[in-house]
Amino acid sequence: MGLFDRIKKAFTGKDDSEEKELKKKSSEQAPESDQNSKPESASPEEKKESTTEAQPEEATEDESIVEEKPEPAEPTVEEPESKTVESETNSEAEPEQTSETVKEEPESTPEESAPEEVSESDEKTEEETTEPATEESKETEEAEKPKDDVKEYDEGLKKSRNSFSSRLNHFLANFRSVDEDFFDDLEELLIESDVGYETAMRISDELREEVKLENAKKKSDVSNVIVRKLVDMYGEEGKDEDNDLKFSTDKTPTIFLFVGVNGAGKTTTIGKLAHRYQSEGKKVLLAAGDTFRAGAIEQLQEWGKRVNVPVQASKAHTDPASVVYDAVQRAVNEDFDILLVDTAGRLQNKEGLMRELEKIKRVITRELPDAPQEVLLVLDGSTGQNALSQAKQFNETTEVSGIVLTKLDGSSQGGVVLAIRNELHIPVKLVGLGEQMDDLRDFDPEKFIYGLFKDLIVGASDK
Repeated sequence: MGLFDRIKKAFTGKDDSEEKELKKKSSEQAPESDQNSKPESASPEEKKESTTEAQPEEATEDESIVEEKPEPAEPTVEEPESKTVESETNSEAEPEQTSETVKEEPESTPEESAPEEVSESDEKTEEETTEPATEESKETEEAEKPKDDVKEYDEGLKKSRNSFSSRLNHFLANFRSVDEDFFDDLEELLIESDVGYETAMRISDELREEVKLENAKKKSDVSNVIVRKLVDMYGEEGKDEDNDLKFSTDKTPTIFLFVGVNGAGKTTTIGKLAHRYQSEGKKVLLAAGDTFRAGAIEQLQEWGKRVNVPVQASKAHTDPASVVYDAVQRAVNEDFDILLVDTAGRLQNKEGLMRELEKIKRVITRELPDAPQEVLLVLDGSTGQNALSQAKQFNETTEVSGIVLTKLDGSSQGGVVLAIRNELHIPVKLVGLGEQMDDLRDFDPEKFIYGLFKDLIVGASDK
């Protein structure tokens, strides 16, 4: 089962093959249900009801015969029917007090008895269908397990989802047949959706040999094939990808080193992550390694006050490596669990700044050989293909272990995640899905893909 079918089954409870089988069964059961409905209308119980309506007095006699089986001294133990008969007999014994009630009872008695008989048959039907319903509910509960924080992905990727759907709909509006013009337009659609040039070319080439696409007649069929190919390719490329953050395996502090260009959201990401770990009871320290940008140290210190976490800092224009060295020493000596290191924003094509970054890494590793556990490249998700270019050049200069993709809630360039995985094979570790403190989320590939293609995945086989 490909990623497309796994996601659809996880979030909707069924995949395309199951839906087709259900539709086939429903079409086969439709004529049977029509046939079954006719004898039900003429069932012996309903005949009895019609006889009761025509001869209410005889019905009461029959009911009185049923009452003779239990002891007459304990009529209250009887079923609801016997209570109705008891009220009728009492009304006959006291005609003066309940004369109005007696007049209404010939009409109300058959109406009350009929629902009781129907409810008994309904109870039997419910008992017969209890077991299969339980099995289905178990499957549904299992399918609903991944939905814990799906809402955040759904809302955070709304703009990206709507943008891609709009482009795809525009593309399909001009669809006539699968020819060379079709594939040229498809490549343009995918590139504009920020999935990357290489990814767009590869998908186009693979779809040329797709038998399902050649046989596609409806626009919904074409859409289904394209989205399925995108999702399944993303799943294939990420088979060995580990999206979990790495932590220290001994008693030494875990160190995360954050890199990226100015304005990507490094300091904000550090502040939100510090809040998360501090809330979990961990002892967290921040290091102000950005000593060049005006206000950078004060910004990190403000975050420290906000989340109640200490900050190791020095004067402006101090050597960043020395600040980080002091932070590592403090983290070790004071038994901190986690050290988050901020660095100056640097363009990926500035060799001097990139060498400085390597120096910071060497200082950390010299003091703690297994650190830093993560070198996280922070990318502004709203920059689309520019973010992909940054990732390529940073990865060539320094060993990036993971990516933090920020500001996705305010952009329509969420497709860049597909390009990062397919072209760079760098795992995304964290995603920013909003401006709130808790909106920095651990990256979940399936929830992300569902949020990005939700309408198309859910409706792929429903159209």
